[in-house]
Amino acid sequence: MGTNLFYLTLIVLLPITALILKTTDAGLARFWEVITSPRALASFEVTIGAALLATAFSSVYGLLMAWILTRYRFPGRALLDALMDIPFALPTAVAGIALTALFAGNGWFGQYLEPAGFKVAYTLTGVAVAMAFTSVPFVVRTVQPVIEELRLEVEESAATLGAWQWQTFRRIIYPAIFPAHLAGCTMAFARSLGEFGAVIFIAGNLPFETEISALLIFIRLEEYDYPAAAAIAVVLLAVAFFTLLTTNAIQSWRLKRVVKD
Repeated sequence: MGTNLFYLTLIVLLPITALILKTTDAGLARFWEVITSPRALASFEVTIGAALLATAFSSVYGLLMAWILTRYRFPGRALLDALMDIPFALPTAVAGIALTALFAGNGWFGQYLEPAGFKVAYTLTGVAVAMAFTSVPFVVRTVQPVIEELRLEVEESAATLGAWQWQTFRRIIYPAIFPAHLAGCTMAFARSLGEFGAVIFIAGNLPFETEISALLIFIRLEEYDYPAAAAIAVVLLAVAFFTLLTTNAIQSWRLKRVVKD
């Protein structure tokens, strides 16, 4: 316990404390001025909005992919399973370059999408696509082990009682995997909030349009405005922490309800 607390303090608590203390260098008035500036508010809107879109996609796609990898056997399954971890191993800058090459106006997909009116690169959609690429594995790898532990006998019993497949999923399967699914979506959202490398290449980085908060932090650091960079970072940290806290509260409430029932 002592060793774990020591490393937790050294790796997590001390950097976070230093970040928060850095925001106090210029005072609360300067902190409020930074986080409420039009450019900062626009970056928060872009970041959180794109993160929500990416999480919505990851929640559905990740759940379906976890189900397919668990319940079906087909040629190439092992390769598909391994590909799910590519975003973990691939440098995010490389992912951003690859996505830009695909969705730019002259890219493999962009050359067909843009004439049809679907522009991805250098838009909010492109930011969400980049975030989804890096966050999908969190949902897949969190839900997959739980699905593997589900007993098929329960589903077969429901079928013998006349339950449809959708009823079985909604009333038996999903309640069992809900805590893991919620945890995976939360981690995907938190990861999307802080994504940088995969986004800056495809976003276009236009202030008030596609500029994310992580890039604005980087810009403030290049300007040697460390209190401003820390202030913006603290806001993202607060959003991520609040999301995690809310998720834990929902999971605890659901666990108590299950035990009570």
